[in-house]
Amino acid sequence: MELMLSKNTECFSDEFSLEVEKSIRKRFRKKIWSRFTKAINNYELIAPGDKIAVCISGGKDSVLMAKLFQELKMHNKIPFELRFIVMDPGYNEKNRQAIEYNAARLAIPIEIFESDIFDAVYTIEKSPCYLCARMRRGHLYAKARELGCNKIALGHHYDDVIETILMGMLYGGQVQTMMPKLHSTNFPGMELIRPMYLIREEDIKAWRDYHDLKFLQCACRFTEKVGWGIPPDETDDEHISESKRLEVKNLIASMKKTNPFVEANIFKSVENVNLSTVIAYKKDGKKHRFTDDYNKI
Repeated sequence: MELMLSKNTECFSDEFSLEVEKSIRKRFRKKIWSRFTKAINNYELIAPGDKIAVCISGGKDSVLMAKLFQELKMHNKIPFELRFIVMDPGYNEKNRQAIEYNAARLAIPIEIFESDIFDAVYTIEKSPCYLCARMRRGHLYAKARELGCNKIALGHHYDDVIETILMGMLYGGQVQTMMPKLHSTNFPGMELIRPMYLIREEDIKAWRDYHDLKFLQCACRFTEKVGWGIPPDETDDEHISESKRLEVKNLIASMKKTNPFVEANIFKSVENVNLSTVIAYKKDGKKHRFTDDYNKI
């Protein structure tokens, strides 16, 4: 996999990127910046000496995450390093150029590396999106480790989290969530972090629209004809299709009309699990049932 640097950076002045950075500190301070730093502090996502690979897909979430990391690096007292990496899994030329254009305009020093993931999954009929996501994750870990990084950062946001919780219950028959950080099982010593964990999607869209930014769609072989526009969620690698995620998104929106706290309650549900009131739970791959300890009183 050959590493390539974006060559468009010199085509733009710093004026626009400075304007974007100012809006993060001012206009979007409460709803974006404060929630970004809160997630980092609450979940202890960054430690002194970290070298973080900020993974940029070309969508609104990961690009905003990159700008937030730049801002954090500029003002934070904790010493850490950043690399902004973009994996090209086989984009067509127009989509590749769109990613480079946005990065240059926003003064994000991206490093692009190649893979052949789109070719590998294009003929797969069963769960191609799941396989693609798994392969992407592996390539990102491998490249990050090659660059000397100990963490990769992904752009999943608050809405991704609550949708995943509800999808797991309704379609997967399980209670679980998208964790704010994870140890890698295949790359020892490396972690995945999600610093956008507390940021609402509507606020990301507001930031995007305020600056009149245009981002890619998914851009895979199945959707690349769509090209520029409002991208879908940058979702985790569940076995559940995007149509199901859209159903859950609409369900949450519908419930919010009668219960304005429904989104917060879904999020809190995985913070307030009472093991004495559940029939069974799993820990470290082992299933525990309430009957195991029922008579130990």
